Amino acid sequence: MATSLLLRHSSAVFLSHSSFFFTKNNSSRSFASIKMERGEASEENAVKTKKVFVAGATGKTGKRIVEQLLSRGFAVKAGVRDVDKAKTSFKDDPSLQFVRADVTEGPEKLAEAIGDDSQAVICASGFRHGFDLFAPWKVDNFGTVNLVDACRKQGVNRFVLISSILVNGAAMGQILNPAYIFLNVFGLTLVAKLQAEKYIKRSGINYTIVRPGGLKNDPPSGNVVMEQEDTLYEGSISRDQVAEVAVEALLHEESSFKVVEIVARADAPKRSYKDLFASVKGH
Repeated sequence: MATSLLLRHSSAVFLSHSSFFFTKNNSSRSFASIKMERGEASEENAVKTKKVFVAGATGKTGKRIVEQLLSRGFAVKAGVRDVDKAKTSFKDDPSLQFVRADVTEGPEKLAEAIGDDSQAVICASGFRHGFDLFAPWKVDNFGTVNLVDACRKQGVNRFVLISSILVNGAAMGQILNPAYIFLNVFGLTLVAKLQAEKYIKRSGINYTIVRPGGLKNDPPSGNVVMEQEDTLYEGSISRDQVAEVAVEALLHEESSFKVVEIVARADAPKRSYKDLFASVKGH
């Protein structure tokens, strides 16, 4: 478990304010409701013209999020540090645009990268392991805060963050859990993520915080299990499924203002994402 958790990269997802996105008071409508009202045959048609900004799009989880968004009919603006390098990681797609973006450079530049044409921002950025013990705070804490502030500047009112189980391990009585210890050795990574989560909750933005277990690069090998925050302390999940949960959060208003923890289990029953999100209490 500790080893698998060390392999993970954090990421975040943000959705901008639009009449097609749902809000806390349900004054706006979800993609699903628009689809039903218009009698459209598929959700792809319902979201075809919606653009999602993805920061850290070349990361292991971020790349999967981009690919799944494109496959579901979203247009994607990929925020990356090296545009030329990023272009070699993806197939040519008229619905995919690349822009330079670095979450550590502040909300002003991020707001420019997001632009006024993005209805969603997906940040899959995560710090790179190295000798800089402040890297987790620069990316997973301050970088996330910068994204929240950039969303405010652009009128964004939807935020989905990919965090991690055990971020609140101390409060869960898991302070001696090997995964909690090892991850915090790298600059108090989980503490940095937890502080970012608290900022998101205070921001007033409609959020979904997704806390996956240890991330695996392998294809899915079980069904998704979704629980309340501060519930899961072990388990793993395919990055493909994490990306799927992030995209599904955009399509279901049941995901609003919630923290969900996810792992995959072979013996778990297969449930719709609508039911999974609805099973978790909101804030």
